[in-house]
Amino acid sequence: MTVPTVKLNNGVEIPQLGFGVFQVPDEETTAAVAAALEAGYRSIDTAAVYGNEAGVGRALADSGLAREELFVTTKVWNADQGYDATLRAFDASLDRLGLDHVDLYLIHWPAPARDLYLDTWRALEKLAADGRIRAAGVSNFQPAHLQRVLDSSGLVPAVNQVELHPGLQQSELRAFHARHGIATEAWSPLAQGAVLADPAITAIAARTGKSPAQVVLRWHLELGTVVIPKSVTPARIRQNLDVFDFRLTEQDLAAIAADDRELRTGPHPDLFD
Repeated sequence: MTVPTVKLNNGVEIPQLGFGVFQVPDEETTAAVAAALEAGYRSIDTAAVYGNEAGVGRALADSGLAREELFVTTKVWNADQGYDATLRAFDASLDRLGLDHVDLYLIHWPAPARDLYLDTWRALEKLAADGRIRAAGVSNFQPAHLQRVLDSSGLVPAVNQVELHPGLQQSELRAFHARHGIATEAWSPLAQGAVLADPAITAIAARTGKSPAQVVLRWHLELGTVVIPKSVTPARIRQNLDVFDFRLTEQDLAAIAADDRELRTGPHPDLFD
């Protein structure tokens, strides 16, 4: 099975459906990533603050897959923001991953009270210019944060990874991304399960013979979103990838659109430091 890709604004292609390891302990991460790679995932998303980059690296090394077959994302944490600190943090992440480059490096949060994300972005510009990252992006940035980056830099973020699911559809932010050529990537794509019992979702699942989670992941794909579901259960890992043999109707999409209700499972980016 071939997972479709999304072409980023610098020409790099990212698999549209990847595998996330948020909240997976390092000692469980290697087995989870190995199961994902065996199932057919080729995009793995981690972060320094998750504490499991080493576990991801072990799974990648043990997989036998060529490096060019893999798409690896990691992120710089808030406490490491700033130009020099970000470069040091990146070196540490590479060491833990056992890699010589990553495919996508993200500023994990804007952390506006620190007001260091523009300096941090300059570090990502250098990493991109040096060929140590294939694409530079951000995570949890609001339109105002993105606009400051655009106004200060010639490098447009390739990706903004944000909380996105039927309960928090981020329409204004996605429209900003579309205007500026920034790919939207969804974390917490299932709202940690909070949307799976929504009537619109369960009705579509019953009609299509798919699980509610598969319906929500299909919704993300049809929006054009890059999506990174997480699981440590091999059967669920495989099921989350089995979403390419059905489509949603216009009525389905309209019913899910009506589910939008500002439901956040994580902090608001303007307030989190």
